[in-house]
Order: sequence, then structure tokens, then C-alpha cells
Amino acid sequence: MNEIEKNIKIGIDTLSLDKIAEDAILKLGGIPAFKNYGSDVGDPFPASICASINDEIVHGIPSEEIILREGNILKVDVGMKYEGMFSDMARTFAVGKIDKKARKLIEITEKSFWEGVSKIKNGAMLSDYSKAVQKYVEQNGFSVVRDLVGHGIGTKLHEDPQVMNYWGKGYYQDLKLKSGMVLALEPMVNEGSYHLTIEKNGWVFKTKDGKLSAHYENTVLVTDDGYEILTK
Repeated sequence: MNEIEKNIKIGIDTLSLDKIAEDAILKLGGIPAFKNYGSDVGDPFPASICASINDEIVHGIPSEEIILREGNILKVDVGMKYEGMFSDMARTFAVGKIDKKARKLIEITEKSFWEGVSKIKNGAMLSDYSKAVQKYVEQNGFSVVRDLVGHGIGTKLHEDPQVMNYWGKGYYQDLKLKSGMVLALEPMVNEGSYHLTIEKNGWVFKTKDGKLSAHYENTVLVTDDGYEILTK
């Protein structure tokens, strides 16, 4: 992620960022977790990172035809397999100068992660995290994406449980957290409505109203007295 950030600039295409990320993962002795993901069920994801711009929420496909422009916000999601275990993380970056609303969206999304993760510890309920994220986002005037969620992670990229960034009775079954659990916690926050659409390629999710979306994710270990961020 640090290598990607160094190269985010006006005029670069997202496929170039993907190549930088893949080279860095391979140099570390890892394997890109996203490349060819989903090949067992349909058209696989073709890249090592997701590069989602502006109203794209997640799963943006890198392309040499997608050029970063002044004022864009870019979500980069990257996962890798290393010594049999997976990690997953995401950040939202400003491209050049962005407007105040976009900057606030990025800041609130990251802060909502920390609000939620502060509730993570052995014996806590998973919904404690979900409620904290939703409350912080909504009191700051934004909305939490509801059709996409975080997840357990370990020997597979996506494992149980599904981790919502919002809460309401009857949505999903709650559970008690235990030391040793590892979760990919990832608030996805929209400037406008939480409703979304999916592109014909079956991968790219966008905001239904065309407004901006931000994303922040870390792989988190549940410990006896709290948590440890594994993707610092």
C-alpha cells in the first residue's frame, strides 16, 4: 500500500498502479489474493488490486484507459496470501486537490473504522462494532453501504462471519467475539444514499445516486483485552 501511495498522481493510469502493487507483493514472497478470484463461479477478477474512483464503491478494475484526474478520490483495496494466510486492506486517497466534502468523507470513513474497532475484544458482541460504525457515520451526515460487508479472514480470503457496518434486528445473526478470531473490517461510506448498483461486468459496485464513496479496511486480530491491527 505504501508503494502504491507513492505513485498516486495526476495522469497515471490505474493499470500502472496494479503492476506496482503486484511487483511489490511478489517481491515480498506473497501471492496477489484478488487476481483470478472468482474463477470457480464466473469471470475472474483480472487484477491484483481494486482501484475504484469517485462513485465506484469497490471492485474497480484497473485499466490503462482509466487515468487519475485532479479532484478524484481513489479507493485502493489490496490483498495478499503469505505463508498460507491471507490479509486484506483498503485506503482512500485524494488525487491532487479535492473539495471539502470529499475530504470530510475520507476522514469520516477512516474515523468510523477506529470508532468500530475500539469495541473489538474477547467477549464483545460483533454488533458492538457494527453499531459504532453506523452511529458515527450517520451523525456526520453520511450513509453506510448496506449491501456489502466485511468478513472473517485466514486460510481463505473470505470466511465467516459477515461483518456489517450497520445494525438492525433480523439482518444477520450476532455472535460473541473470541480471542484469535481475525476479521477484515471495512467501512464503506457514501456521500449520499447507501443504495448501490452493479456494473454489467459483475464486479464494480457504484453509488446509485452517482455521489462519492470512500473505503477504509484493515485485517484485525481479536485479543483478550482488545485488538491488534495486522495491516499497519
